[in-house]
Amino acid sequence: MAGEELILATVLAIILVLVILRAAVKVVREYERLVIFRLGRLLSKPKGPGLTVIIPIFDRRVLIDLRTVAFDVPRQRVVSRDNVSVEVDAVVYYRVYDPLKAVTEVQNYIMATNLLAQTTLRDVLGQVELDELLSKREELSKRIQVLLDASTEPWGIKVQAVTLRDVSLPDTMVRAIAKQAEAERERRSRVIMAEGEFQAAEKMREAAMLYGSAPSAMRLRELQTLTEIAREKNMIVVTNTTAAGDITGEVASLTAALARKGEKKE
Repeated sequence: MAGEELILATVLAIILVLVILRAAVKVVREYERLVIFRLGRLLSKPKGPGLTVIIPIFDRRVLIDLRTVAFDVPRQRVVSRDNVSVEVDAVVYYRVYDPLKAVTEVQNYIMATNLLAQTTLRDVLGQVELDELLSKREELSKRIQVLLDASTEPWGIKVQAVTLRDVSLPDTMVRAIAKQAEAERERRSRVIMAEGEFQAAEKMREAAMLYGSAPSAMRLRELQTLTEIAREKNMIVVTNTTAAGDITGEVASLTAALARKGEKKE
């Protein structure tokens, strides 16, 4: 009978030792740290990675993940400075760099960071106009990241990046922006046409000045124009008789002069 009691006591002692070892020994992964409170007091240095041992009953442990967390900010309705209602969603990337602060300075650092990101997003985007919101996303993301990082630094959290993922506009605003873009393209096309007309007028003025200094060139140009018109056999060209006679006389004189010059050479 005594032997059975001894065996039972030994088994119970072994089970108790295993339970204590199970509670006292903890394997901490490379990306984790173990924050320990001993009799309510915080130990100055977190434990890990590797095999760690704590004192059961006296120690309370809190496991902190040091990996970067990607948090999807829920879609937020924001009213811009020019009173346009838009819906914006973003992604925040942050990580814990000081496990002790993350445990002692804030009750729930994950929930606190997420709520702060939503509030900061609405505050920053509500201070800009719609055009700036659509064209300067990177600058606004950087501004939100700086504000979040400054606010979460006392909690031992580092905000690495903020990305504005999508900006949704009402249908009426989308149509208004499309009309504005169409009007801008029309304005640019008219400016280009006006510049082309201005350059053509400048060239025509220079050509007129050259024709004015050389009347014979003007006559030759007129004859060339008449020749081009005469190629269309279904057209009748009516010219000034006096001008035509002068042109014909000049052409005949030039032809005779060229013929006499050729005879002299022979």
